[in-house]
Amino acid sequence: MIPVQKSVAHPWMCDVLGHMTTRHYVAMFDDAAYHMLYSVFGWTGSSDNENRIAWADVQHTIDYKAEVSAGDILEIEAKLTKIGNKSITIYYEMKNIGNNEVAATLQVISVLFDLQTRESVVISEDLKDLASKHLDKA
Repeated sequence: MIPVQKSVAHPWMCDVLGHMTTRHYVAMFDDAAYHMLYSVFGWTGSSDNENRIAWADVQHTIDYKAEVSAGDILEIEAKLTKIGNKSITIYYEMKNIGNNEVAATLQVISVLFDLQTRESVVISEDLKDLASKHLDKA
């Protein structure tokens, strides 16, 4: 697994029940995705402005495992689990460092997306080669 995000659950991220709200889990996972895509492909949000190719999430499956309260220190790790023709699948694990509990997991399917045609495109062999170095075959 690749470390891709460290965060703090601030009080303003918590709801009336006293734990971090769904919107902030998703935001942390979204930030982690940028770090993961950079780790695997060297991709940043502005790295391909000329060709206008980006990664677009098409499916999220989140499992909330344990409550996160204000002040908890969180770390997200990720692994690439599948490389398809137009998509990749990444598994993320958010851990509460203070108590060593898994707080949440996320499985994401992302497609390579042409921002001009607004359609998914085939992942090039060069990108597949980059990704295969990070593929977790377990």
